[in-house]
Amino acid sequence: MRTVSIYETGYVRKNNEDGYLILPEACLFAVADGMGGHNAGEVASGLAIEKLKTKASRLKDIDTNDIQGWMLRSMEEANKEIFAASLCAEEMVGMGTTLTALIIRGNKAVIGHVGDSRIYLWRDSNLSLLSEDHSMVNELVRLGQLSEEKAKHHPHKNVLSRALGVERSTTIDCFQLEVQQGDVFLLCTDGFSNVIEDEEMATEFSVSGTWDEHLEKLKNIVLERGAPDNFTVICCVLER
Repeated sequence: MRTVSIYETGYVRKNNEDGYLILPEACLFAVADGMGGHNAGEVASGLAIEKLKTKASRLKDIDTNDIQGWMLRSMEEANKEIFAASLCAEEMVGMGTTLTALIIRGNKAVIGHVGDSRIYLWRDSNLSLLSEDHSMVNELVRLGQLSEEKAKHHPHKNVLSRALGVERSTTIDCFQLEVQQGDVFLLCTDGFSNVIEDEEMATEFSVSGTWDEHLEKLKNIVLERGAPDNFTVICCVLER
């Protein structure tokens, strides 16, 4: 397996509040998108990524069947640490972060997710969104009160309904699936997925080229469209 990644500040924000983790030795990958005033978002995403990194050393001693439990516990601990940190300084109050993480071991992929960063699967020339956006607008779509087309341009589409660190406890999506050779998992923050349509990604991945070339082209499209937010992408390629 190999990885290709993008980590860009974009043209509007002064600092990058995204965080990411690439640990090939543990087959652990993650993206996080922080939120909060001052540099609080950067602090929150950093704490989430650091928690996974710190606990990753234990993965080698964990049975494959227990990895989903490890993922859930690690993200719950990250939530508690971020929430506790937010109470220690006025400028940190209300900070939080998305976190989308992936572990691959053998023929199994385990995914942990909270917020509106995303994870996609490219398999057999089809792109599938595996995660669900935890946003207020997506809740309206799910309830049938708003169309997907209107949701794309809703002024509050980035208001999260769930994130790490905002409350003492939160609900974390954690699930697993079987993998096969040739699969490509793509993790990204919303600075990427809000600018690049799923159909555009699928079209790019369908043409010949390396994964480095595919990501470079998509990165340039985001930059050409003004890159209004930080954006981070990690592609995990299970080569045939």
